[in-house]
Amino acid sequence: MAEVQVKDSSGKGGKVRSQKQPPHVDLTPMVDLAFLLITFFMLVTTFNKPNVMDLGLPAKPKDPQQQPDTEIDLSNSISLIIGKDNRIFYHQVAAADLNEQTLQETSFDREGITKVIEQAKARAKDQTKFTVIIKPTDDAVYKNFVDILDEMAITKNEIYGITDVKSNEQAVYEKKVGVTSAPAAPAADTN
Repeated sequence: MAEVQVKDSSGKGGKVRSQKQPPHVDLTPMVDLAFLLITFFMLVTTFNKPNVMDLGLPAKPKDPQQQPDTEIDLSNSISLIIGKDNRIFYHQVAAADLNEQTLQETSFDREGITKVIEQAKARAKDQTKFTVIIKPTDDAVYKNFVDILDEMAITKNEIYGITDVKSNEQAVYEKKVGVTSAPAAPAADTN
């Protein structure tokens, strides 16, 4: 940056003294360098790619009138109901046989749901067609849903479906949650 210096002539004869000026640092080159570095790092930096879970959806049928039979044999399937408070329930019975005893609860750990899925797959008539039906309730949290999808990869189940909870399953689920989470009745005061 160029500066113009004005010479002060006071008109007196004699010795001319130089005036001391405060030091001046020109920061223009430093600003240019900073912008060059920012531009360089923006161009050479790779941005983080978002983690995406693969979800294979079935292809649309070419002829909507000719739908394939989607009836699943109960021995080749297991239904998982994701509930509130990190709870998960499962069953392998028909809708008419579903009750509070046949709707069983397990946990999200390796000794829980992983073992249940592996045992159900081992008992299946045709293990190549073993299907896991995932049914999240309205009370379920997204984390638990993702955990179940992770379990599908862990247990190597490639055939699974996601659907709504049926009304009869919802009724049994609500009874089961109400029975297991209800506080114990207070003892009667005998005084």
